[in-house]
Order: sequence, then C-alpha cells, then structure tokens
Amino acid sequence: MSASQFMRAVRITGHGGPEVLELTEVAVPAPQAGEVLVRVGAVALNNTDLWTREGAYGRPGDPKALSGWRGPIDFPRIQGADVAGRVVAVGPDVDGNLVGRRVVVDPAIYDIEGPDANPVGLMGSERDGGYAEYVTASAERVHDVTDSPLTDDQLATLPTAYGTALGMIERGRLRAGETVLVSGASGGVGLALVQIARARGARVLAISSGAKIDAVRGAGAHEVVDRARDVARQIRAAAPEGIDVALDVVAGELVSEGLPLLREGGRWVIAGALGGHDVAFDVRRLYLHNAQVIGSAMHTPTHFGLLMDLARRAGVQPVVAATFPLDQAARAQEELARRGHVGKIVMHPRVPSARLGRRCVGGRHRVPVDRAVAPAVEEGAVVAHAAEP
Repeated sequence: MSASQFMRAVRITGHGGPEVLELTEVAVPAPQAGEVLVRVGAVALNNTDLWTREGAYGRPGDPKALSGWRGPIDFPRIQGADVAGRVVAVGPDVDGNLVGRRVVVDPAIYDIEGPDANPVGLMGSERDGGYAEYVTASAERVHDVTDSPLTDDQLATLPTAYGTALGMIERGRLRAGETVLVSGASGGVGLALVQIARARGARVLAISSGAKIDAVRGAGAHEVVDRARDVARQIRAAAPEGIDVALDVVAGELVSEGLPLLREGGRWVIAGALGGHDVAFDVRRLYLHNAQVIGSAMHTPTHFGLLMDLARRAGVQPVVAATFPLDQAARAQEELARRGHVGKIVMHPRVPSARLGRRCVGGRHRVPVDRAVAPAVEEGAVVAHAAEP
C-alpha cells in the first residue's frame, strides 16, 4: 500500500461541542498481523459518540473529569463504533477468503481472550473507528453476514445498541413469561430491548412519551407508559404483581422509584444514565426481597455471536431514523442529541453530500470535501505494514 493513498475521515481533536469534529484526509490504515481492512458501507451513531466527544464519562474518584469511554483519549481520534462493510484487504496470518465478505465489526476491546470477556475499550474511543471510508479491525472481531437480508444501514445499527441490549437481557437472565420494564424505549438500545425481549417471550412494558409511543408499541411493547405522567403509578396499574426485570438506560430517579416495584428476586439492569448518574435508593428493598442491581456494559463475545446469528436470519428488524453523508457528521450528532427521532441515525462515509464543499455543519474541515478521493486499496490486497499517518 502506498503512503499516498488517503481517505476521508471525521475525527475529534479534543473534548467539546460539535466544533471539535474535523473532516480531514488521512492515510488509509493498513491491516497489521491478525487484522483486516474494512471498506465502511455504513456507520451508526450512538450516545457514546456524544459523550466521548464531550468527555462526559468521568473517572473513578473524579466523576467530573473529562474522559473517554474508559479513560483519557489519544487525540485526534476517529469516532464511530458501529460499522458494517466489506473486507478489502487482510494482514499477515489472516485467511484471504475473508476478502469480499460482508461483515459487521464487534467494536469492543476485551480484557481477556475467551467467550465471557468483558469490554474495557471501544472502537471510536480507545482506538480509531468508522467515521471514515476504511477501518481496520481484528479478524477475530469481524463477523461474516454476507447472506443476511438486512441492509448495511440496518446491520450498522446492531453492534452497540443491540449488543448492549442483548448483554442486558442475558445478564438480567430474562425468561419467557416474565414481565420486563424497558426505559428509554424509543432510542436505539430501547427499541432493541423491546424487540429482543418480545422475541424471548416476555411481557414488555416500555417507557416513552408523546408521538413516540405508537412507534414503541409497533416495535413490540405490550403496553407503553407515558413518562410525562406518573411513571410509578402507571407501572403499578399495568403490572400489579410487579416486574421481574427492569432494563434501564435512564437511571436517575427512575431507580429509586422503580426498585420497590420489583417482584421477589427481581433484577434491575442498568446500562446508561440519561436521567442522571447520582442515584439514591433504599437498600432494604434489595436485601429483604433478594433483588439485584446489575451493571451492564455492552456485551461479551458470546453475546455478540448470538446477535450475529439473529442478524444472519433477520431475527430483528432495526429501525433507521435518518441517514447522513460523512461531511455532515456534526449535523448528524446534533440530530441525535435532540432525541426527537425513533430508531438509529446512520452515516454513509463513501456517499458524497449533495452540498459538497460546505464545511462539516457545526464542525471544521481541513481539506476540500468536493475533491474526489482516489480508491485507497486494490480489493483483495494482502498488506503487511500500516501506511504512515
């Protein structure tokens, strides 16, 4: 691979608002030993993108510290965890038959090898991600979905949102016939929770609001609680015998209000803090009722494998709310932050905007974006060394 081969990418140059998103050209990365190069067909956005850009994760002992998903970020960093595309090159010691295969990338960086490893890093935070025309990934972390009837847009919605949802469901030990409460049900993770929990045979109560309620019900919720009204009272009315499992991406006051609604041996699984990270509750509701509060960060390799099995047979039907070209990454993130949509927002790195030449809305660009970028690699190449940055 020649060092003169470049790709368009959007990266963050520091923590801040949309203005730190920078559209630029960088050298196409070359896959190292054990890696593949993926031509990105679609990359989905997540709240993680916003919070990583803002540095909103805090650190142990310093919750207000600017931080990426699991610690300080090496800037500049190409964002984007959720990638669907095709393998166009492989590094040494990788099966060349992967070239040309349609894949989804598991974005997790795991603590150990093995099926039950926990994620300790994330593509787009701890390593460069998919806000680019190409991305490298471990060959062990790309999953062949060539024959899936799902589109690239739909496949790109799966890794973080559906991976997080499946991790929550598995860690919460949700069983058929149980009653499950889903918070934030109109978002990417929330809709995934509704769909998968319904497919598992659970009775699904979902929390949403306004015009989104019908969409959440259409995704599979048996009943929808309006968060603009008294949530606890509505839950009691809908599930007078209590709930078995809560799948919560909101936290905040919902935890203290909701824990008393758990049945004996109930499980409250938390994977987000949209409603606030400082939570107070009566611990007697836990030990007197053998209840559990469970933290859940993304998924294990086993969970992701189960998710890819669903993808291959279209066992879930992801909802794509909107699509954007790469040079409108800032606008796409602003749309995500407004939370007026139902489903997932997706970008197409290799589809130029109809308004090429304009700056990345809300951000910056360092190169003319109306200039065609030459193809970065010859498909089928086997590459031994990374291109110089």
